[in-house]
Amino acid sequence: VAAGLGLFYLVLRVPLRLRDSLAAVTVFLSTLTPKFYFALTVTSSFISGLIFVFEWWHFRKYGTSFIEQVSVSHLRPLIGGVENSPPAPAAFSAGENETSRQNMPECKVWRNPLNLFRGAEYSRYMWVTGKEPLTYYDMNLSAQDHQNFFTCDTDALRPSDTVMQKAWRERNPQARIKAAHQALELNNDCATAYVLLAEEEATTIVDAERYFKQALKAGEMIYRKSQNCHSQSPQHEAQLRRDTNVLVYVKRRLAMCARKLGRIREAVKMMRDLMKEFPLLSMLNIHENLLEALLELQAYADVQAVLAKYDDISLPKSAAICYTAALLKARAVSERFSPETASKRGLSTAEINAVEAIHRAVEFNPHVPKYLLEMKSLVLPPEHILKRGDSEAVAYAFFHLQHWKRIEGALNLLHCTWEGTFRMIPYPLEKGHLFYPYPSCTETADRELLPTFHEVSVYPQKELPFFIHFTAGLCSFSAMLALLTHQFPELMVVFAKA
Repeated sequence: VAAGLGLFYLVLRVPLRLRDSLAAVTVFLSTLTPKFYFALTVTSSFISGLIFVFEWWHFRKYGTSFIEQVSVSHLRPLIGGVENSPPAPAAFSAGENETSRQNMPECKVWRNPLNLFRGAEYSRYMWVTGKEPLTYYDMNLSAQDHQNFFTCDTDALRPSDTVMQKAWRERNPQARIKAAHQALELNNDCATAYVLLAEEEATTIVDAERYFKQALKAGEMIYRKSQNCHSQSPQHEAQLRRDTNVLVYVKRRLAMCARKLGRIREAVKMMRDLMKEFPLLSMLNIHENLLEALLELQAYADVQAVLAKYDDISLPKSAAICYTAALLKARAVSERFSPETASKRGLSTAEINAVEAIHRAVEFNPHVPKYLLEMKSLVLPPEHILKRGDSEAVAYAFFHLQHWKRIEGALNLLHCTWEGTFRMIPYPLEKGHLFYPYPSCTETADRELLPTFHEVSVYPQKELPFFIHFTAGLCSFSAMLALLTHQFPELMVVFAKA
């Protein structure tokens, strides 16, 4: 470059009279007045301000920077760049969109299938950090769940169940624990009392499992009695439903205890048996517990079999379903995936399938990638989640981050592709793409479910593109120069000439 510039000067200095031109420019600059510099800075400030206003308007309407869009669409191909955004996967968009619109309410709060134990995990966190991991709203929802699951109209006939009815309504944990012990004094086979003690009094998973085993023994005995007389009256049917709920809850928590204590195969067997014994209770999402346990065993063929059953158009989706499907497809290509190689040769069919699966998962819940890529810190998951919200993202990443890390290259593939989803989704986001439009009420519900010390992730809030920041800075800088030129004209002229 230096040699080229030197040759250019030697050859053209005579015909172009560079020395004379340079001298003329110097004379011209020395004759300029402060008014000229003031007018120049005001004009440049005005132009950059117009550019900034236009950029902001374009971003608000279309969700992207106009300058950035032009550079990517028109300038990048001219200099040899390739934009590898995969085509929109039409396979998911046909019937799923309309079915989901009909079946899914906007902001329904769901029980977290993998919620932690209050005594052994949530309370331990509070003892160590001094921070309350559960919000009052979340615990109030749990109290309502417990009253629906574990009580019925016939509880007044049994003194121990009457005590437990009051226990589930108590706000003070110590009062609930005291009531559970009172119920056991009245009836040593009160299964719901053991459940409460396992959830809240037990300070370790081992203690919780011991309580749940006692609850299982009592619950199975009561369940068999209810089965024998459930057809006698509506009250007996209600009691059977209650006893069924207790039995399913206890077996599920026992399976989760086994999972947490490292007995993974035992936990998987318990979950499979539970799903076979009570197939109509699919709304409890036990399959999500099973998916997580199978991923821990690295039994990917079994994971795929579970997905084939539950990743269906007619069933509601979840982050666990969508991101596990993406993880399995990423596993097939992630180890050999390289962005540089893919940009040169294009994406293979398997890579396109993996990228489409990631795009599908990100559109369903756009909050998850920042937790998986550790761009945002995790907190303990709440007891309830909002599907497609930040609460679901926290609950998913808390248990599944290790499974993504275990597969080499999976997080790298996610890092390279997840942001492309936002370029594919129509903007404004009322239109949606693969799923029903993103609900606008998720932020409010997530703020009630997640603790105050957690920074709630907000979507569809988009980060401002670089050129909006650049034009705003340019406008502000030129406006400041205009103001300084007006206030200190002589000093700014000296500065400009220097």
